[in-house]
Amino acid sequence: MFITEAVVLKEDKVLKAANLSEEQVQRAREGTIAHSILKSHNTSASNHMLKIKFDAVASHDITYVSILQTASACNLEKFPIPYVLTNCHNSLCAVGGTINEDDHLFGLSAAKKYGGIYVPAHLAVIHQYMREKMAGCGKMILGSDSHTRYGALGTLAMGEGGGELVKQLLGKTYDLAYPKVCLVYLTGTLNQGVGPHDVAIYMIGKVFKDASVTNKILEFAGPGVNNLSMDDRIGIDVMTTETACLSSIWVTDDKTKEYYEIHGRKEDYKKLSPAKEALYDCALMIDLSKIQPMIALPYHPSNAYTVKDFLENSEDILEQLNLGSLKVYADSKKRRFFTGQGIIAGCAGGSFENICEAAAVLQKGDTGSGSFSLSVYPQSQPVAYALNKAGITNKLMESGVVIKTAFCGPCFGAGDIPANNVLSVRHTTRNFENREGSIPKDGQAAYVALMDARSIAATALNKGYITAGTDIEYVKDIPVYEFNGNIYEKRVYNGYGKPDKNQELIYGPNIKVWPEIPRLPKNLLLKVAAVLNDEVTTTDELIPSGETSSYRSNPMALAEYTLSRRAPDYVNKTKLAVREAGVDGHLIFAKKPGDGSAREQAASCQRVLKGYANIAYRYATKRYRSNLINWGLIPFTVKQDPALTVDEYVYIPDIRDAVLSGKEQVIAYVSATKEDALQRTDKARAVRLYMEGLSDDERDVLAEGCMINYYRKSM
Repeated sequence: MFITEAVVLKEDKVLKAANLSEEQVQRAREGTIAHSILKSHNTSASNHMLKIKFDAVASHDITYVSILQTASACNLEKFPIPYVLTNCHNSLCAVGGTINEDDHLFGLSAAKKYGGIYVPAHLAVIHQYMREKMAGCGKMILGSDSHTRYGALGTLAMGEGGGELVKQLLGKTYDLAYPKVCLVYLTGTLNQGVGPHDVAIYMIGKVFKDASVTNKILEFAGPGVNNLSMDDRIGIDVMTTETACLSSIWVTDDKTKEYYEIHGRKEDYKKLSPAKEALYDCALMIDLSKIQPMIALPYHPSNAYTVKDFLENSEDILEQLNLGSLKVYADSKKRRFFTGQGIIAGCAGGSFENICEAAAVLQKGDTGSGSFSLSVYPQSQPVAYALNKAGITNKLMESGVVIKTAFCGPCFGAGDIPANNVLSVRHTTRNFENREGSIPKDGQAAYVALMDARSIAATALNKGYITAGTDIEYVKDIPVYEFNGNIYEKRVYNGYGKPDKNQELIYGPNIKVWPEIPRLPKNLLLKVAAVLNDEVTTTDELIPSGETSSYRSNPMALAEYTLSRRAPDYVNKTKLAVREAGVDGHLIFAKKPGDGSAREQAASCQRVLKGYANIAYRYATKRYRSNLINWGLIPFTVKQDPALTVDEYVYIPDIRDAVLSGKEQVIAYVSATKEDALQRTDKARAVRLYMEGLSDDERDVLAEGCMINYYRKSM
């Protein structure tokens, strides 16, 4: 049940907040865990507009090269806080020859030069390393990956574009209006065969489509928390990203304390709980005992169904979701659906307990030797070590499971690509279009559905026919987890606090500096290069993941892929626009762009192609809007349909003055011809564009053309 009005958590009871005085409201609002952590990290005098400094930052090898290049261009001397560079995305040298390993060598040289922490490939996925080594109760961590969520460990963590990490590395702040906080109140106990992904998919299905918690902080409390193991809490927590919330935080208890003790960091534990009376802006009530095995169908984790409902109505559901080609595998009369592949992996799926329980399910049989396959990726080498020591790895291999190393590839389309027109079931974070690695323009199309590890193991037991974890009887016996920290001590480079100014950055041939970005001119004449009328546009559609990831150290090469799956003529349109006399560049229109990944390239690729603005009804996430601003793209919004068409001209007079003077709206003139737009004739229609909520610093960044220009000038 979702409660849209404010509630008070008082003595572990959820009450409506009606009839509270203004003073009571303010006091109760300060009673949340989120408030206490934000307050301790806020450097401004205001409790309304926050200026946050984080305790640590983290990036992986899709994002850290551009972040380091940007920071270096802004005269970075050393990392002022711990910066962890992991290598869990571009781990394979599968595209572009030596590109990926060249990036890794660059990352190591930067860690040595500026005093960073470097985690080699296959050692850990980014979020597991941060959980094991960097999280701490009451801390705040910023990561350049959207699934930066360590709330179950008492850490308020956020995923943002690389520009926001650069600001932290330069000693600047993360600025935001005080966010709303939503209570997630848990009761009950999970039934056997139900796991954290089932809870997460259920939750996402309840809140995403109505934008109920967009840019809010989710705060987990209630008696049900104590009934969840730490791996269960972490598995639910990491998926909060898919609700479009800003961050998450959980109450902490003896299980949290034990987690830190196991990992040799007992000093990082402290008890976190709401005050005796805490006010929340909304509430989601979840009875864990009523959660059933779930499946999230393409192309979003919010396409949530119980496995039972899907099997009974698969043909109709697939038709509703425009997935008719998959009906060949469906048989609702027999409640059967064949899937060709199973994956348990990454920051969501590859946990010790998920894998142990999957092994327990598979003890009753094996995967078979048919077309179905099951791969398991432990999320770190310490987890793999513990599984091996407990004998779980051998049990899985004897059941036909392929064991692989810590790698995020199955989450973003760079590993375990299924055959054409095959559905893969995965305990990973996302199932966006082509996230499994297919390339539709080459006639390849495959699909991902998200399921919990227990149901995936049950499906493997039935040789690829989707089966709920609750349909299999098995003995749940989770061995005691032992963390071996020596694995990191002997392989991770930890140079925090020890920068070496004499270390040269090592550049591979694909690592290119950012091109010069122009400042915002007095007036703007732009051409419309793309119009996207989908209800939501993901960052994967703005810049594809998977096969393009190796080029993320080369801004111009990567830009060639911008909107390639959604608007194939976009790049050519941008090039034609800048060749036209008097035209400054281009813009795109999308109803609600920016859902999904935090990667800044979704914005920077538009910018290096001479993009100056986006127009939208609203932006799906704060992080995408921040990316636009940091790269000098004005995040315009409209309240009415501007009826834009590709190749129209949009003239915005006096835009520089409007940005710098704090105006929140401007009038643009739109026409099919350049002359009518510039002269504002009767053939040009006036469109009101809004620039609401921009801070003074953000306006200065837009005026300078991008964050690099702004900080290079100011420093």
